[in-house]
Amino acid sequence: MEIYQPSDDSHLFANFLKKYLKFHKITSYLDLGTGTGTLSKTALKFLPPKNILASDINPNAIKALQKEKFQTIQSNLFQNIPSKFDLITFNAPYLPLDPREPKSSQLATTGGKHGDEITLKFLKQAKQYLTPNGKIFLLISSLTPTDKIKKLWPYKVVARKKIFMEELLILEFN
Repeated sequence: MEIYQPSDDSHLFANFLKKYLKFHKITSYLDLGTGTGTLSKTALKFLPPKNILASDINPNAIKALQKEKFQTIQSNLFQNIPSKFDLITFNAPYLPLDPREPKSSQLATTGGKHGDEITLKFLKQAKQYLTPNGKIFLLISSLTPTDKIKKLWPYKVVARKKIFMEELLILEFN
C-alpha cells in the first residue's frame, strides 16, 4: 500500500499549522491520516514528541514514522485512538470517486462516492476526542460537497489555496 506523498494540500496545511502553533499553546496533538508525517514533523518544532500522536490507516505509513521515532498508532479514523486532544488535524481523502484512478491511490485521495463520506464519518466521531477547548482543522477541496458538513457541524474557513481546477480549504471546527 503506497503512502500518500506530500503535495499542495500537505504544504498548505503545514504552513497553516506552523503559523497556528506559533501563537497557540496546546499540550496534545493528533495528526489523523498522517501519511508521511508532514504535519507531525511541523508540530515537532513546537511540541515535545510525547505530545504528538500520528495516526494512519496505512500500516506502511505507521512503520515509516516509527523508524523516525514518532509516537504512532494504526487506526481507521478514531477506531484505536486512546484519548482526547487539544488539536486534531485531518488531511482527509476528499475527492469524489473517480473509477479511472488506480485502486492503490484511492485510499489516500478518495473520500467516497461524493467525496464527503469519510469527512462526515470523521466529524461524527471527532467531538468525543476533543478536550473542552479543543480545535479541529480539516482540509478538503472545493470539489467536496459541504452542505452535509455544514449541517453536521458549523465551521469557518481559515486558509485556502487555488490549484488547477479546484481550491483547497482548511476548515476550523471547535
